[in-house]
Amino acid sequence: MYTSKISGLGYYVPENVVTNDDLSKVMDTNDAWIQERTGIKERRHIKKGDGNSTSIMGVKAAEIALERANLTTDDIDFIVFATLSPDMYFPGGGVRVQDMMNMSTVPALDVRNQCSGFVYAISVADQFVKTGMYKNVLVIGSENHSGGLDMTTRGRGVSVIFGDGAGAAVVTRSEEKGSGILSTHLHSEGAHAKELSLEGPSTEHWVPEIIAENPQEDIPYYPYMNGQFVFKNAVVRFSEVINEGLQANNLSAADIDMLIPHQANLRISQFVQKQFQLSDDQVYNNIQKYGNTTAASIPIALTEAWEAGKIKKGDLVVLAAFGSGFTWGSAIIRW
Repeated sequence: MYTSKISGLGYYVPENVVTNDDLSKVMDTNDAWIQERTGIKERRHIKKGDGNSTSIMGVKAAEIALERANLTTDDIDFIVFATLSPDMYFPGGGVRVQDMMNMSTVPALDVRNQCSGFVYAISVADQFVKTGMYKNVLVIGSENHSGGLDMTTRGRGVSVIFGDGAGAAVVTRSEEKGSGILSTHLHSEGAHAKELSLEGPSTEHWVPEIIAENPQEDIPYYPYMNGQFVFKNAVVRFSEVINEGLQANNLSAADIDMLIPHQANLRISQFVQKQFQLSDDQVYNNIQKYGNTTAASIPIALTEAWEAGKIKKGDLVVLAAFGSGFTWGSAIIRW
């Protein structure tokens, strides 16, 4: 068995900044209300005509990650692309990245695990590398939420939370024992699937059916979230899956140098930080300026923390996520 490590990181966010005050002009909300409930001050949205899409942002993040890994597209053996917002219903974003980056006929896999997507994708990459099947795997998390949000008062409970962006990591074969990705831990609980969901358009709810059967004030092709229920489950599952990863490697919370939680809600991150008795220097949050970018949130935050020098060789880095599905997971990494 080989080991696997993250050899390169990159991220990209659109230039268009949308503040809480900007949102207050199109819906009944305000900066204080949003910050109190989510911790978010602003987010990035794709602007019509700026040339961005889910796949294009993924490519921009991937190009940075490859350069930092001192690799070219010829070195990539496999693409794992995590998103809930692909450019089109099918095909997925992975093959579009393969085409846009002029890669050879490398396989491309799409992961649809929403907020846990990047952790799931890292786990897939880790296993393929550790078994020796692939040497370098490109992992991307990218999201274009803004075009599918209900930007009215009716949808404010969800729409104020989400932003657009992409992050990427290169997972590379290593023979250095005791370092790299030590383990990953994944879970799901489909019983609560509809508590955070987008029911249509889908094969169960095609657009003509939705329009015909539902009154205009109850449009099911916008995302739905039972916020309090999601919050209560998230804080429990975050703690469980972090502890699971630590115990699997004979570690404790005192060994954590940096926790990168999925940026779902600043209050969730602060609750988990308090549970594990971590200082502000041991947890990285950037939801304040990007909002929740779903599958992109962990790689964006991980890249920013690394760029800021907050992650150094030998550090124990923990990634953890919880989201729609419900799905959740963690990755324990010795940098």
